[in-house]
Amino acid sequence: MTAMPALRGPDSSPAGSPAANSTSANSTSTDPAAAAPVPRGRLTACFSVHAAADPSVLPRVVQVFARRGLVPSQMYGTLCGPGDGELQVDLQLKGADRDTATRLAAELRTLVAVECVLTSEKWGGA
Repeated sequence: MTAMPALRGPDSSPAGSPAANSTSANSTSTDPAAAAPVPRGRLTACFSVHAAADPSVLPRVVQVFARRGLVPSQMYGTLCGPGDGELQVDLQLKGADRDTATRLAAELRTLVAVECVLTSEKWGGA
């Protein structure tokens, strides 16, 4: 059985080789975020809170936003799961920045009866 040669990427050339010492005008970044298009418009932070179906969950979720003087642009709750034992609360907050959305999600995750919080973002409008 023959050994396969090691694969080398553009950044793994040995020191002193021509590839390591040259710079190319055509070089590209391997960072996927660098290649992503720059979003335009306003950020809408989206939260999906999954919790036990407990009457105290809805006011606790809304309170996280209210303490910061924020009103979600959309909010709805759905009973789901076996025997309607789980509550899913989906919220959207227009005009949020990523830092605020991250802090809100972290606080939502600490609430009693909350099992998980999923987050996403969408861009649109001016």
